[in-house]
Amino acid sequence: MSSEQPQNPLHGLTLKYIVTRLSEQLGWEGLAARVNINCFKQDPSVQSSLKFLRKTPWARLEVEDLYIATFVLPTTVSPTTALPTTPWQR
Repeated sequence: MSSEQPQNPLHGLTLKYIVTRLSEQLGWEGLAARVNINCFKQDPSVQSSLKFLRKTPWARLEVEDLYIATFVLPTTVSPTTALPTTPWQR
């Protein structure tokens, strides 16, 4: 089985990179508003977030999904792949 994952948008990205990018883009308050976990609310830091996210799979998945929604999806949608605006264009 190949170790390459061309369809995985997170392939090659570390959790540290993901948390750092999100905190720079959204701020800790923005992260806390989107992912309701205390490590983003009370005395947030990259290190404390990593420690929690590595132990909590559901929270890590939410953070990874937020990264994809914030950085990957906006660049993959183009006018030709956008959803139709009227029912008869489907």
